[in-house]
Amino acid sequence: MNKVVIVTGAGRGIGAATATLLAGQGYAVCINYLKNQAAAEAVAGAIEQAGGRVITAQADVSSEAEVAALFETTQARLGRVTHLVNNAGILSTQARFEEISVERFRQVLDVNVTGAFLCAKAFIRQARGPGAIVNVSSGAAKSGSPFEYVDYAASKGAMDSMTRGLALELAARGIRVNG
Repeated sequence: MNKVVIVTGAGRGIGAATATLLAGQGYAVCINYLKNQAAAEAVAGAIEQAGGRVITAQADVSSEAEVAALFETTQARLGRVTHLVNNAGILSTQARFEEISVERFRQVLDVNVTGAFLCAKAFIRQARGPGAIVNVSSGAAKSGSPFEYVDYAASKGAMDSMTRGLALELAARGIRVNG
């Protein structure tokens, strides 16, 4: 089976490490990034040097049109996407709940929750047979991150709920969903 994975937010940190690990396990990898093309290209270069198949693709995961283009590009260049790692996320500066603006709250939800929703939906639409979705969550979903990141914690709690619901919906189709 040709294993093809999109790792969102893969230009650095957990996403970069995940993309590198999966490439080493034989996956063709699409490294998604939003702004830092140089970082994404550096990760791709390291994967290529190790003999992996890799592309980079800029896309804002909170945009349905850009997510659709991300999946189209990946399929055209690497093959049908068999795995998805929803890693892209944002975390703003520490703030008490009452200091968090509506704009900040909405942006965190748009990227962290709506982005994962849109990517999972695009993945499901083109899925054929066994595959997997991994949603990168956080212990903040359980702790609530008081006095720091209640907005981020709320987004990861939503991610956990979406993960559970998707796992139950997709199990019969041979698609695992984990967080």
